[in-house]
Amino acid sequence: MSILFGFSPWIIYWLLVGNVPFGTSVLCALGVAALAWLAERRRGAAGCTLQIGAVATFGVLAVLTTVASTAFLERWMQPLSTAGIVLVTVVGALIGRPFIREFAEPGQPPEVVGSELFARITERLTWIWIALFAAMTVSSAIPPIVQGDATILDTRTPLSFVFYWVIPALLMATGAIVSKVLPERMMAGFDDEERNTTFVAYSEAAIDELYFLARERAGREVRDGQEAYDIKLGAMGVPLTGDESRKSWPMSYRVRTRA
Repeated sequence: MSILFGFSPWIIYWLLVGNVPFGTSVLCALGVAALAWLAERRRGAAGCTLQIGAVATFGVLAVLTTVASTAFLERWMQPLSTAGIVLVTVVGALIGRPFIREFAEPGQPPEVVGSELFARITERLTWIWIALFAAMTVSSAIPPIVQGDATILDTRTPLSFVFYWVIPALLMATGAIVSKVLPERMMAGFDDEERNTTFVAYSEAAIDELYFLARERAGREVRDGQEAYDIKLGAMGVPLTGDESRKSWPMSYRVRTRA
């Protein structure tokens, strides 16, 4: 549900545009975007890139509704709104803040958030959504480019309503389905992923003592109902700064569901 929270300004806009005056639809979306950002601020978060980007996007579109002609708005407001979300999500991905990760992290245990698999899933989903948003932008830009007098209000010309509305809606639905199916399929292999960590032991510790401490460390990191296996020690331990009597030992292990 958190991703719907992030998309809510655009969803409100796409539901209203064409059914109410352009200024009204943009101001409603801008209000929702601002409220979502303020809600994040109140709980101590800075706000995710999608929320901040929504405020910026609909702020610009609000200004545009006051200076552009009605004919221009009827032709270009739809592709401009999707171009805005493309720009926001691309910038977020490039600066290391993919919007899917920002929504997926809350509520996840640290070992999941810190795993390479989680990073791959969120990055892949982010770029899938970016590709879908880009396709939506291209689709909604086709009518005004191919047919100069195209309008989002036209329900008689297939070129208009198919490319302005039908194809973008189907692409959004595709994204929702992929967001549901892909993480479940990829996370199926999470328990088999090798995890790396460290533990501290005295320099004189014997090998059996080291394995005992490694098992203890892995046992503390796994969740209830899981168990660590295939525990391996890494290279030689590194003496702790200021305390050479103890060393930090690298280790790896795998996780499975406890039988």
